[in-house]
Parts: sequence; C-alpha cells; structure tokens
Amino acid sequence: MKTRILAMSLATLASGPVLAGGLLDPAPEPAAPTVPAPAAPVLPASGDWTGGYAGAQLGYGDINGSGDADGDDVLYGLHAGYRYDFGTFVLGGEVDYDFTDIDLNGAADVDEVGRLKLQAGYDFGRTLGYFTAGLAEVDTSIGSESGEFYGIGVAYQVNERYTVGAELLEHSFDDISGSGVDADATTLTVRGSIRF
Repeated sequence: MKTRILAMSLATLASGPVLAGGLLDPAPEPAAPTVPAPAAPVLPASGDWTGGYAGAQLGYGDINGSGDADGDDVLYGLHAGYRYDFGTFVLGGEVDYDFTDIDLNGAADVDEVGRLKLQAGYDFGRTLGYFTAGLAEVDTSIGSESGEFYGIGVAYQVNERYTVGAELLEHSFDDISGSGVDADATTLTVRGSIRF
C-alpha cells in the first residue's frame, strides 16, 4: 500500500507541470505592423534621344592667331538642334551662336561665332557621348571669315524634358577677311537644353 501511495504521489508530482502549462508552447506576442517605405521614383535606364531641343551655353574661348594676335575671354550663346536615336547610335544636326569680346592684342576683336554642326554619338542610356564637326563663321572687327571645327561633347538627361552637358571644340580660320591673320580657337562650354 505504501508502494501504491508512493507511486501515486510521484505520478502527481510528475504530471503537475504538464497540467499547469499543457503540452503546447505559449502563443507568441503579435508583431507590430510595419509600414513599407515609399519607393523612390525610378528613372528610365535608357533614354530616347530622338527629338528637337534648344538651350543656352556658357564657356570660355582661347584664340591663338598669327604673330601676337592671341586672346581669351568668356563666351555665351544659344543652340537648337534635332537628334535621331537608332538604338545605340545617335545622329543629329545643330546650329549654335556664341557672343564674346576677345581682344587679339589689338590685331582684331572677336565678337561672335556661329556654327552649323553634325553630330554622331553613342547612346549610353541617360548619357549621350558624341563627336561633332562642321562649318563655323567668325565675326571680328576686321571682317568675317568661314572656317571649320571639330570636337567632342556629352549630354545627360536630367529628366524627360531637360538635359545638361558640355562641349570642347577646336576651330580653324585662315586669312580672316583678307587681313593675313589666321586663327585657331579652342572653346569649352557647359550647356543646358529643353527637349520638345
């Protein structure tokens, strides 16, 4: 009988925790709801460069002329053009006009430069790298002269409507207005354009 009481007592002690908590784990605390962060606006990975554009540029011109006919100064102007995007290859044309006041050490003053450009470039998506070349017309205090230029440029689509960029151009003008003054000019400009 003592053995039976002892066995029942042990069984009661052993079953105590099982009855108190049961065989199941307690339910977890509910997690606080999380609010997802707003998604950042996604810009297109590849830009389409087809279409017209117009804008303005600001830069610097350095002219090396015959003898001491050298000078440099700020220039500013306007541009307009059209590009067609073939996928990775972009072809375009542009006209631009710069105003300046570069004194060539008394030999002449350069007032304006106009350009008719062809562009050929590579579409890197939102960035366009291109080569450009064409005809230029310089207007000076001793007359006007036609010449040629070539250079490189880059444009970046800030969004679907606006682009920014830069151009580095090398110009050559021979015997300006029959004066015997030749001039080589380098211009570097930053540009902003509106696409339409």
